[in-house]
Amino acid sequence: MAVDKPIALKEWASAIKALENGTQIFIMRKGGIVEETRDFQVEADAFYLYPTYEHQRKALLKEEFQPMIDKSLESWSIQDSTVDIRTYAKLVHDFEIMEQAQLQALLTDHIWTENFTEERLKWKRKNPLHLMVLRVYKLDKPMQVSIQDAYLGCKSWIQLLDAPAEPSMKPVLSDEEFTARLSQIRQKLEN
Repeated sequence: MAVDKPIALKEWASAIKALENGTQIFIMRKGGIVEETRDFQVEADAFYLYPTYEHQRKALLKEEFQPMIDKSLESWSIQDSTVDIRTYAKLVHDFEIMEQAQLQALLTDHIWTENFTEERLKWKRKNPLHLMVLRVYKLDKPMQVSIQDAYLGCKSWIQLLDAPAEPSMKPVLSDEEFTARLSQIRQKLEN
């Protein structure tokens, strides 16, 4: 699944922060409103995480994580012409979730409310919810990217015009901690 040009997956800035600080090791996707295929497709196995700000809603995060949205908005303005990318991810596993019980088993492993994850699962009910387990890395130096028209809109994947294919970076979690967390997720989904 390697790509010639650097690619980024758009995600809420607050969710990226949860990945960066090790609060969670996965994100959930069903697709953006204007996806070419109308369904979510994994387009790369390694990618930047491009922070988005406009559609974050406190009511969709568990109460203890709601301040993450305020924090993410402190240095953001709709008039910004650049965005700082601080995070890179490698896809370790893409679980396809079809049952609410699977999401319920993972309730303590992420920042989102039970209602939000349930609504994500129900949207386009015939399609699975992609639970993407990511090995997350902090860039040694944040990368400032000019916001292009092609980056805007409700789509998941964007091709970055100016970015190294694989930057200098450090993993957020140790190999041992990441492996243990992945094992816990696998066990929860199998029970």
